[in-house]
Amino acid sequence: MSLQFATDTNALPLYIIEKDALGDFLNSLPVMQRVWVETSGFTGAAGSVVVLPGEGGAPAGAIVGYGSVATRARGRFHVAAVVTKLPEASWKIATDLPQDDLEEAALGWLLATYRYDRYASQSAPKARLVTPDRIDGARIEAIAAGEALTRDLINTPASDMGPQELEEATQNLANQHGATLAVTRGDDLHAANLPMIHTVGRASDRAPRLLDMSWGDSGPQLVLVGKGVCFDTGGLNLKPGGSMGLMKKDMGGSAATLGLAHMIMALRLKLRLRVLIPAVENSVSANAFRPQDILTSRKGLTVEINNTDAEGRLVLADALTLADEENPDLIISMATLTGAARVAVGPDLVPFYTDSNATAASLAQSADRVRDPLWRMPFHDPYEAMIEPGIADLDNAPKGGFAGSITAALFLRRFVSDDQPYIHFDMYGWQPSAAPARPKGGVGQATRAVLDALPDLLGLE
Repeated sequence: MSLQFATDTNALPLYIIEKDALGDFLNSLPVMQRVWVETSGFTGAAGSVVVLPGEGGAPAGAIVGYGSVATRARGRFHVAAVVTKLPEASWKIATDLPQDDLEEAALGWLLATYRYDRYASQSAPKARLVTPDRIDGARIEAIAAGEALTRDLINTPASDMGPQELEEATQNLANQHGATLAVTRGDDLHAANLPMIHTVGRASDRAPRLLDMSWGDSGPQLVLVGKGVCFDTGGLNLKPGGSMGLMKKDMGGSAATLGLAHMIMALRLKLRLRVLIPAVENSVSANAFRPQDILTSRKGLTVEINNTDAEGRLVLADALTLADEENPDLIISMATLTGAARVAVGPDLVPFYTDSNATAASLAQSADRVRDPLWRMPFHDPYEAMIEPGIADLDNAPKGGFAGSITAALFLRRFVSDDQPYIHFDMYGWQPSAAPARPKGGVGQATRAVLDALPDLLGLE
């Protein structure tokens, strides 16, 4: 699906007006249009719209309600809410918005045109937006395309998005940008010393694999590690049916890393990118790994399995160890890792972990600027004892359930060096109900904030 701006030079004006400024704006209109708006009951509420009549009844423009600062703070992408309400035409923003608001409006418009139509046709909005003045249209289109890739991958059911299909999607992305992809599959994972990836995925007849994509030959090195559990039954600790319903999205971390990778490569950022995706299914069969098994990781740390449904951290651990061996400038892991994160902050906020206050501040500023909400959580060292079972170096599922997102993050941190810059995101990857620019279904999270922060995090020009 192509999410692009229109190039029509005869676009209709789109006025984005705050509620308190509506009266003054209406006084600037011709009498006919002012009376039309007043009698329509339009108040300027955020996300509302009224079309202005022209000669012969044809549209002459439209007013988008921008609400107030207080009401806008309770949501985002308010302009995107009107895309499906406007008649077919090309539109041009005719209001001098602050730069961040203008970029949000432009991106939100493109994202509002996204439709997942692989299995059933869906009508797309017919209103088109001309690239706004002061906007880098190519950058916004690259971000929208990366987000669309993430959504497509998450929305695809596991019947059509197993490890092989995830490999094919990664290969397609590599081909698009001139990147290289190396794949280690099945029993070869043992020879490559990636034992926990093999162990988690061996029960499925769809072979587990590690996808290793590289791009760029100069600049600082960034490694993205994405959880690619294409379906999670819970293994022998089988999930109840209600908890298994959305497990096609358990590869949301890998989908996010691929979407972010597209943005980075399309924008030709001056860095060396590596993407590592352990792609597996956590299935049930006679050779599935068991509770109380003790696994030896690539790093040599032993892990006691106290719940086979805590498998994401196992496959990420081997991939993080591999990433750490190159001493990159930054490692970022993205994963739909814990239900505890959802209990703590809900589906819209993404908890992230870093030991660097400067990194946290940079991410928080970018998250606010690009409307991609994040919330810092602590690598709380006193909880380290909770992931140490005694019989092995680590416990993959500490009893009691306290601080589940934190203990999972602490587990992952054990597989990177103490001085290695590292950020972990514990995302949801799913929009539970439709919102402006975000239809119900798979959604990218944290990627736009990371992209915005990369120049600061890596010292890019």
